[in-house]
Amino acid sequence: KIEWQDRNWLDSRSKTKSHQGVMAWRPALDYTEFGSLVDTALAKTEAPLLVLLDGIQDPHNLGSILRTADAAGAQGVIIPKHRAVGLTATVAKVSAGALEYVPVAQVTNIARAIEQLKEAGFWVIGADMAGDSLHFDVDLKGPVVLVIGGEGQGLARLTKEKCDFLVRLPMHGQINSLNAAVAGAILMYEAVRQRALP
Repeated sequence: KIEWQDRNWLDSRSKTKSHQGVMAWRPALDYTEFGSLVDTALAKTEAPLLVLLDGIQDPHNLGSILRTADAAGAQGVIIPKHRAVGLTATVAKVSAGALEYVPVAQVTNIARAIEQLKEAGFWVIGADMAGDSLHFDVDLKGPVVLVIGGEGQGLARLTKEKCDFLVRLPMHGQINSLNAAVAGAILMYEAVRQRALP
C-alpha cells in the first residue's frame, strides 16, 4: 500500500531523520540462531568466513562491518547480546542493504561461542594491537572467525585468551589503532586476497 504524505509527517516518523522523502515499513529482522549460522556456513563452503564482534557499541561501525562482510563473502556475523549494539534502524541504513543478506547471530557468552566455533573446526583470529603476528603472516584460507574488539578497549581479556592467534595491523603513523570497522575491513579483505591465491 502506497501513501503520499508531506515532509513534516515523514520527519515525525523517521528514526534517522534522513529519509530523502521516502519511507517503508517492514517487520524487524530476526537474529539467526547461533548453531544454525555455524551449520549453514560450514554447509556452504569448505572455508567459511565468520566475523565475531566483541563489544561494538557504535551502530555505524556495526552497519559498516555488515556491509563489508557481505562484500567480502562472509557467511555471517556474531555479536554479543549484552554491552553491544544490536540491529537498529541506523545499523540497517549504514549497512546499505547488507543486513538483508548477512545473517547475524547473538550470543550470551563470547568465550563459550569461541569454544563452540573451535569445536566446529574454525580457527579463531583476534585483532589486537599487541598481536604476535602481522595480519598478512597468518593463514586465513581455511574455516576462519575474525574477532574484532569494541571501540576504545578492543578485545576483552578472556576473548584474547580464547583466540588461536592474535594479529596486529602495521601502524606507521602516530595513531596506534584504527576504527573497528576499518580494521575489520582490512582483515576480511586479507582473507579474500589469500583465498584468491593459487
